[in-house]
Amino acid sequence: MSTFRGPDRIRRVACVGTGLIGGGFAALFLARGLDVIVWARAADAPERLDKFLTTAWPTLERLGARAEDRGTLSWASTAAEAVTTADFVQESVPDRLELKRSFYDEIEPFVPADVVIASSTSGITIADLQAGRTQSPRVVIGHPFNPPYLIPLVEVAGAPYTSAEALAAADGFYRSLGKVVIRMDHETRGFIANHLQAALEREAMHLVAEGHATPQQVDAAVVHGLAPRWTAIGPCMVRHLGTQAGVRAYFDRFHLGSEPFLSHLQPAEFTPELIQAMEEGCRGMVAGRDRTEIATARDRMVCETLLAQKRAGISKHGV
Repeated sequence: MSTFRGPDRIRRVACVGTGLIGGGFAALFLARGLDVIVWARAADAPERLDKFLTTAWPTLERLGARAEDRGTLSWASTAAEAVTTADFVQESVPDRLELKRSFYDEIEPFVPADVVIASSTSGITIADLQAGRTQSPRVVIGHPFNPPYLIPLVEVAGAPYTSAEALAAADGFYRSLGKVVIRMDHETRGFIANHLQAALEREAMHLVAEGHATPQQVDAAVVHGLAPRWTAIGPCMVRHLGTQAGVRAYFDRFHLGSEPFLSHLQPAEFTPELIQAMEEGCRGMVAGRDRTEIATARDRMVCETLLAQKRAGISKHGV
């Protein structure tokens, strides 16, 4: 039996902080039939959360949530009260290091010993959070993408001293909610998805700042060019399918094409280790399928995405 409560023992979740992320998590937990106790400092937090949940619920119903299965929502008068009876704690206070540190000093003594505390931080590592403090093994990263009730991804990570059982418990809990979990081998500031997003956003700002594109053109290029394909395969597999010879050929041809001139960021050094890692990773994603099978699956997903965009009225987004 695990040291920490997993999905089969989690019935009550404490959400501390109820902004876009904390409120989004509360909506998700309620939709999955969990009882949620919340706390936030702002005096108008109950009113704002109520409006948020009212807005989010129709989307959750379209994803299969039922009103009769909805969990209960209650408010705590203090953060300590919120966490005392929780089976899992989702912390979503503002992403300021000293604020988070003082907050953990405040709540952790009141959290039951076998309960995992997950931080929604978008960039602070557990090692930074606990530097110079008690290195609590049950505090983990549980970083979602906004809005958490809709976007599947959660990144789970921890410091070298973080309990493997705590990480496994958080991983299992999020998966039980229908989330797609990336369990990182080790934490890094910003984790994975935010690094990718930041690189694209920086390039977008450069294109606008230098007069090469308008914000409308940038967003249209993403929505109608990159995004549909990326719903099926990511940038690594895009490169792998880009030539008959696979991803290794990309590295051989990189300097012959336009790629060196396309980015304001310096490309990574093409070391043998990088090329091997990319090739092995792509081979793993191929999983024995041939190119035609992969391309067919990609096209089917992109087709469904394009149809969904059309139904949602964004078929001319940004154009």
